[in-house]
Amino acid sequence: MGIGDKPKFDVYIILIYLALLLIGWLTIYSAAQVSQYHGILDMDQLYGKQILWIGLAFLIISFILAMDVKFFERFGSIIYIISLLSLLGLFVFGKELNGAKSWYSLGSMTLQPSEFAKAATALAVAKFLSGINISLNNTKDLLLVGLIIALPALFIIPQPDPGSALVYGAFFFALYREGLSLWYLSLVLVAIGLFLGTLVLGTWWIAFIIFIAMGVIYTLSRKRRHKKRLPKPRAVLFLIISGICVLYSLSTNYIFNNLLEDRHRNRIDIVLGRVEDNQGVGYNINQSVIAVGSGGLTGKGLLEGTQTQGGFVPEQETDFIFSAIGEEWGFLGSALVIILFMSLCYRLTIMAERQKSQFARIYGYSVAGIFFIHFFVNIGMVLGLLPTVGIPLPFMSYGGSGLWGFTILLFIFVKLDGHRMSYEH
Repeated sequence: MGIGDKPKFDVYIILIYLALLLIGWLTIYSAAQVSQYHGILDMDQLYGKQILWIGLAFLIISFILAMDVKFFERFGSIIYIISLLSLLGLFVFGKELNGAKSWYSLGSMTLQPSEFAKAATALAVAKFLSGINISLNNTKDLLLVGLIIALPALFIIPQPDPGSALVYGAFFFALYREGLSLWYLSLVLVAIGLFLGTLVLGTWWIAFIIFIAMGVIYTLSRKRRHKKRLPKPRAVLFLIISGICVLYSLSTNYIFNNLLEDRHRNRIDIVLGRVEDNQGVGYNINQSVIAVGSGGLTGKGLLEGTQTQGGFVPEQETDFIFSAIGEEWGFLGSALVIILFMSLCYRLTIMAERQKSQFARIYGYSVAGIFFIHFFVNIGMVLGLLPTVGIPLPFMSYGGSGLWGFTILLFIFVKLDGHRMSYEH
């Protein structure tokens, strides 16, 4: 693109965005009670307010696309610091809703800064990693980028909002693309496996499995060396790793019982099958699964879902909106939404790979990772496959903060991509 040429914004990503917005609004509209309808612009109803949020989202898009493309890299660090301060300010000025102090009260509306912190963190990570002589093979650089990612998550957890903090694991996608070893992901997966395995099987069974597994690995290592005895340091290393795994397993019950709140422990217990409470903590998941299952192949039709219209699924306009899609749009409608989200993530990775700027590429992979985690965890939660952690389905769940945060996250990258031929780091 030469000087003076108009930017070419990706049409496919914009069409996916508009499709998700439309389906989301229709589902919010259908989740309202039939007797309450007073017109689609009724500001007393959630669907009326969502139209307002969508209209303001378009204004945000216009503002982002009109900005200098280099603004985001130049001021990425400042935006990140402002975001951290907004998260810290919640502990003093925040308004508590549903047991979490995650919102600022602005007259008749509320604003959730954690929804905007994702874009700010993505900008900060991209700016840091695209710096001169920065390498993920350098321990200092790796620790610094880890700190950039961890700080907002650490500020969000005590609100408490562990679901929003969980999303920051999505930055692994960008770090892996920039050269981070898969061993780090392996360590995380082993830690999660040991944690869940200990809860299901018990500490001593896990300890037994660990020592058996290490024994097998040790034996295979000897065979690779033609049955020679392994050097003592290698044998000692196997014992140390086994001991660390066992100690971690022993600490699992303490972590589970003392660091997690009752509601989070109960949700994990229900998903793992340790308890059954369809009328208590497990009510949301149970009703959600019933709603999705009752939709069949083609669904019951818009405004015809008995679970949805009866108000049996709590938080259906927000975290559990996919259950309304499953009931009223059926398997075909649910598959369409899943295909749209998969297409969104796939298209974002294609766009990221074609960037001339390392900053834009890293930011693009961060965006793709964040959308994937939100989509994967939210739908897994609605289907009862994952614990209820309370994160929205992008562009579809009700709420201004979430919609605006995801819109900013996406269209900053649309802007960067539109100028990719003339953008220089």
